[in-house]
Amino acid sequence: MTPRRSPLASHPRVMQAQLAAMMLSRLPVGRLPDGPHPLGAAAWAFALVGMGLGMIGAGVFWLGGAMGLPDFARALVVLGAMIWLTGALHEDGLADLADGLGGGTTPARKLEIMRDSRLGSYGAVALILALGLRACGIAALAAHGAGPWAIVALAIASRAQMVIWQAYLPPARSDGMGHAAQSVPRSGVIVALLMAAAGALPLGSAMGPVLLAVGLGGGVVAFLAHRQIGGQTGDVLGASQQAAEITGWLAVMIWLGQ
Repeated sequence: MTPRRSPLASHPRVMQAQLAAMMLSRLPVGRLPDGPHPLGAAAWAFALVGMGLGMIGAGVFWLGGAMGLPDFARALVVLGAMIWLTGALHEDGLADLADGLGGGTTPARKLEIMRDSRLGSYGAVALILALGLRACGIAALAAHGAGPWAIVALAIASRAQMVIWQAYLPPARSDGMGHAAQSVPRSGVIVALLMAAAGALPLGSAMGPVLLAVGLGGGVVAFLAHRQIGGQTGDVLGASQQAAEITGWLAVMIWLGQ
């Protein structure tokens, strides 16, 4: 006999959250039943996935401290855990976008380079800078004896801002994740942004500057993508997450140094 799904598991919101987790992470969330599952409708849950990833990252941060790891080693372990949990999805998007925008001369050529699985010099440099800056931010938390909530807040906010560009930037291709993720309802954007704000509340006085920095980082990527390739793709969304998280960490580091 085929096992029955519980009414809760069959609820549209639950399935949307499950779909978002399957798209953005390796978290064990089971399988979806057959049928169409529009990714745009699940976009509100990107922030929810970020919360789950951030909580795990915070737990690793705490465990590293309890084991007496040096600050930078502790930061690298946290990054390694979170990258493994996402399958380096967003890092791959950042590298692809950097290679495309840096190496192409026309929108079509840029998109072609972005689809190439090989890593170029622009992508390699972008990854080194991104990993280094994120590690510096996490290490700064450890060095100042701060709690790990910034890890959670930035994991939520950086994924919530992806929903804005998914909703309002046109797809740059007629296929791929960026095209499949269209039709994000306005309510989905609002829910994602409210979750980002709620997640940043524990940051206290740093909440406003950090969220502003997150929006600025993702916005710069969205602006460049719109101008150079005509809109968003899955790589653009992933790169915006990375840029948003990096600028958020820069704001956290400035706040910690005050």
